[in-house]
Amino acid sequence: MTGDVLVLGGGVAGLTTAVELAERGHRVTVWSRDAAETTTSAVAGALWWPYRIEPEERIGPWALASLRVYGRLAGEGPPDGGDSGVRLVEGVHAGVSLDGLGPWGRAVEGLRAVGAGEVPGGFATGLRARLPLVDMPVHLRWLQGRLRAAGGAVERRTAGGLARAAADAGASAVVNCTGLGSRELVPDASLRPVRGQLVVVENPGVTEWFTAADPAGEETTYLLPHGDRLLLGGTAQEGGTSTEPDGPTAAAIVRRCARIRPEVARARVLGHRVGLRPCRAEGVRLEAEALPDGRPLVHNYGHGGAGVTVAWGCARTAADLVEAAVG
Repeated sequence: MTGDVLVLGGGVAGLTTAVELAERGHRVTVWSRDAAETTTSAVAGALWWPYRIEPEERIGPWALASLRVYGRLAGEGPPDGGDSGVRLVEGVHAGVSLDGLGPWGRAVEGLRAVGAGEVPGGFATGLRARLPLVDMPVHLRWLQGRLRAAGGAVERRTAGGLARAAADAGASAVVNCTGLGSRELVPDASLRPVRGQLVVVENPGVTEWFTAADPAGEETTYLLPHGDRLLLGGTAQEGGTSTEPDGPTAAAIVRRCARIRPEVARARVLGHRVGLRPCRAEGVRLEAEALPDGRPLVHNYGHGGAGVTVAWGCARTAADLVEAAVG
């Protein structure tokens, strides 16, 4: 038996769920088709904020649970002394009001409305907050290390099917965290890709994050500082499937960000990132069912543009479902 629980998917949802289960005492193996640094999670700008994720009545508790975990990681440092990649950073969401948020907004400490004088780019209103900003390549490596420390393992392996994977692994339960891969694996035709592209530049001295995102539009503007690197975004292209950077799109991203911070226009480009957000018509699927042989299967996918934001809250719910199913 390679593990009592098999987790499919090595992005932030899969690794966080695996850590939660392993630290509860389960033997856990993660199967990941891709290396952590090539998953959609590695591409994410990863500012904590519920973005392009449904259903609203469920995401608030998941997001707030994750916020508390990230706050501890950033404020106290990770328990093993390693770098979790999580920092608390000040910034502004432009064009957003407190009234436009769900009930979760009232629970975010320090979140406050600001006027035009405090919002760059000519926006009349916004929200200022000190929120977790996660360096995802660093964080994914840290999650893998934390999983290994708890006795878990990660294998590069592709699941030929949910029931077959459970049988091959000899697992007593399976957790499906395959994101957009669930479209074929489950199969779930309600999943759709929303393409995100960003540009990585040498940071010219930006220390605060900034976002201006129309939830219904395909263009967003954000600047996310990660030390000597600055992530510029972005896009939200419904149905986009290409993971190759598009030159004109990248140039447009830099122009939009330069309207917020003019020095960005002269910053040296270090690279490009493209990822496909796993959005789902009915929102996040987090529920249990049985495989044909009776073994429990827990689904944890469809997190849209907020996989990092809800990762720990969803992981805890998924682990609860596993434990309820296996007794």
